[in-house]
Amino acid sequence: MSSSYNIAVIAGDGTGPEVIREGRKVLDTAASKFGFSLNCVDYDLGGDRYLRTGEILPDSVLKELKTFNGIYLGAIGHPDVTPGTLEKGILLRLRFELDQYVNLRPVKLYPNVETPIKNKGPNDIDFVVVRENTEGFYVGSGGFFKKGTPDEVAIQESINTRKGIERLLRYAFDTARERGKRKKLTLCGKTNVLTYAWDLWMRTFQEIAREYPDVQTDYAHVDAICMWFVKNPEWFDVIATDNIFGDIITDLGAMIQGGMGIAAGGNINPEGVSMFEPIGGSAPKYTGKNMINPLAGILAGALMIETLGQKAAAKSIEEAVVKTLTKNIKSLEAGKMGHSTSEIGDLVAGYIS
Repeated sequence: MSSSYNIAVIAGDGTGPEVIREGRKVLDTAASKFGFSLNCVDYDLGGDRYLRTGEILPDSVLKELKTFNGIYLGAIGHPDVTPGTLEKGILLRLRFELDQYVNLRPVKLYPNVETPIKNKGPNDIDFVVVRENTEGFYVGSGGFFKKGTPDEVAIQESINTRKGIERLLRYAFDTARERGKRKKLTLCGKTNVLTYAWDLWMRTFQEIAREYPDVQTDYAHVDAICMWFVKNPEWFDVIATDNIFGDIITDLGAMIQGGMGIAAGGNINPEGVSMFEPIGGSAPKYTGKNMINPLAGILAGALMIETLGQKAAAKSIEEAVVKTLTKNIKSLEAGKMGHSTSEIGDLVAGYIS
């Protein structure tokens, strides 16, 4: 296992730099205690650069990013930039160009974190969503006919390939096996309506399942998944789904685990460069006030080093977050935590052992 990793840091917009600052503080502490190093290089990408130069993600920067061991990303989104411009130009472009075909979203309720679901606790909400990240509707295939006229037609096509589905499902099966919990994989789709794409998904799922006899499998429509997230979240271990359904159900997952302030995720290319980020937005109204909750960014850093192979250090960070939640934090809401952003980072770093 390597003891040194080159990490590209894109702090992002709004409160993103404050969150990433605390994440790096925690990561540096973990690296020091567990005997590895993170060589971080900062990249100025986001709304301010776009407004200043008109550039979003230059080709030269993209080429450099392909040489790193990982990318640590803050929130993207600027109030003075048209919504979607930065998200498509940075987030989606990196996912596609770096072939980060797995979007990995742990949904885990930590102690002392409130869930809106009555009578559910940490033992009930602990699963992972494995979302296909480079196909589906997000490919951007389609177009307009007679745009701007009363006869206008808009077509948006979902692209699903056997290769893309198979590699995503194999990652999901491996995740179910390696988690060592229930070893159960649920396929989330819509086979009763989206007959072509989901026929391919289901056939591929059933074929690969034969290679994993130790993993239980089942299937549920996406609308049923949404109901059961609320009613019976304890049913789930690992869920595999396509790009758009995954985008939707992971936001619901974030809410039942306590909100965006505790939700982290990874955009993963198991054979290449992966990118890790907090799920929440840039929260520009809190910029510079040292009051935003940094825990999602800290957990994203833990997910990054876990993916790089530093599992003990990642576990130590997660345990330090749990101690901070149970001993120090009053709320996950900005300004109501009982501590500043930097103090939360100090507390988590102090609990690492």
